[in-house]
Amino acid sequence: MRATQKRSEPSSLTQHKRLPHADYDNYHHKDELRFALVAEQKGICCYCMQRIRPNAAHMKIEHWHCQALYPNDQLDYANLLGACRGNEGQPKYQQHCDTHKGNDSLLYNPANPAHRIEDRVRYLGDGRIVSSDSQFDQELNTVLNLNIRTLINNRKATLDAFKQRLQRGRLSQSTLQRMMRNWSDAEGEGLRPYCGVVIYWLRKRLARG
Repeated sequence: MRATQKRSEPSSLTQHKRLPHADYDNYHHKDELRFALVAEQKGICCYCMQRIRPNAAHMKIEHWHCQALYPNDQLDYANLLGACRGNEGQPKYQQHCDTHKGNDSLLYNPANPAHRIEDRVRYLGDGRIVSSDSQFDQELNTVLNLNIRTLINNRKATLDAFKQRLQRGRLSQSTLQRMMRNWSDAEGEGLRPYCGVVIYWLRKRLARG
């Protein structure tokens, strides 16, 4: 899971909110919204970090506060995120991210800087994502279902492949910092899928000095 820095909302959304009786269902420029969300998330799902594309076939527009319980937030751009399809159509135990979440609530929003999402999660060597916050740790599993075997394997494979490419011997701080920039900084859809697990590993190595 990666923190997202929200940008300016699409002009079509701003204009739509000025209309009488405006709601999410009668907003007809969702393609523009998808492009904005994917761009600011740099091409990865807000929860599992797999690749998403700005079209309805490859992503969902996620309401962090669900529409059913928080109707006043349905057009709030700060509440909108880009999520993967999350195995939509599969049995519930195989679903993840927004598809599994439904109308459930989450303690933290990856797009809210006050929530410091990257300080809330850790990645274990076996590919699992966990949190020292007991409530959020439970939500990672019961609400988002982020520890299904496929996602665990994908995160572990990403980290293993990265570590295999490392040069042997001690890595300098400057080398680690350059790697951090390469994995953290990207324009457009440039973040690599499951990048959070590598960034977490690099942060730990940098902290060791």
